[in-house]
Amino acid sequence: MLNRCVYFTPNGAPLYHPIRSSHVNSYVNYSTVQARAQSAMAAANSVRVAAAQMTSVNDIASNFATCSRLVKEAVSAGAKMLCLPENFSYVGSKSGDSLLIAEPLDGPIMQKYCSLARESGIWLSLGGFQEKGHDDAHLRNTHVIIDDAGNIRSTYSRAIETQCYVIASAQAGKHSEKRESYGETLIIDPWGTVVGRLPDRVSTGITVADIDFSLIDSVRAKMPIAKHRKPFDFWRPASL
Repeated sequence: MLNRCVYFTPNGAPLYHPIRSSHVNSYVNYSTVQARAQSAMAAANSVRVAAAQMTSVNDIASNFATCSRLVKEAVSAGAKMLCLPENFSYVGSKSGDSLLIAEPLDGPIMQKYCSLARESGIWLSLGGFQEKGHDDAHLRNTHVIIDDAGNIRSTYSRAIETQCYVIASAQAGKHSEKRESYGETLIIDPWGTVVGRLPDRVSTGITVADIDFSLIDSVRAKMPIAKHRKPFDFWRPASL
């Protein structure tokens, strides 16, 4: 006689497995199914991300080659998003160099990264791109999010968040005779625990970690900081 045990896949669909009536077989099969169910639940509540560390130079093609290699490493590690550091595409050797290579978001440099994301099937968080400003004397340091279909989903210059995972991708090593970066790429969970770190502070590579959404919910439930925030008008000085 066959009994049935049910567990749920990440999309919520029930999946049935037959279990034989033997006590030993039932125990073994149930344990296996239980382990699969726990794994499925964990997968549904988390997503793997990667943080990249690199040494950008004043060579756009060379930097793109490095980023492409890091993307392949991230995909092989099962990451759904790779976070590249600020100035991922270019670091000038002298003041004013960035103005000379700055481009709009629909220019050839950004389009190559959009194609890279699409062809690799991974989201990219581009920490800081030299976007052309309103004239040749200005540029914007723009953070760009590209989805796995190669579409730009969001752009901004600064983000301040609380009770979140912090993915700190860093430049590292010597860019030129006059510029050097410290490195130390990290992924930190909402409790402040380092959950991802490159073994070498100045090496080029990636570190990966699973973003646990249930942990974020738990931290926010235990410390409801958002509920304690005062409205903007609260901080205005009282009129005399």
